Amino acid sequence: MTGKLCVVLSALLVCCGLSLVNAQYQSRHLLIDLERAQALSRQLDIDWAQLQLDQSTLGKHERIEAIARRDLSMTPLTAARTQYLTEGE
Repeated sequence: MTGKLCVVLSALLVCCGLSLVNAQYQSRHLLIDLERAQALSRQLDIDWAQLQLDQSTLGKHERIEAIARRDLSMTPLTAARTQYLTEGE
């Protein structure tokens, strides 16, 4: 009887050892996935901050007006240059 019990306990010990190895393997893979996700999150945060900076810089009224004057040769609208149309014209 003790021989059978020894075999059963040995098989159970082997199964527990394999289960432990499998759990550690899965844990390592999950840790790698987590680190990749965190690195991606940091990169996305950096990109978002850069986009916000670009938007605030490019959207400033003074910059837009300077580009309109310089590149497009636009001038501000004055009352003397305004034309009003009526429905009959």
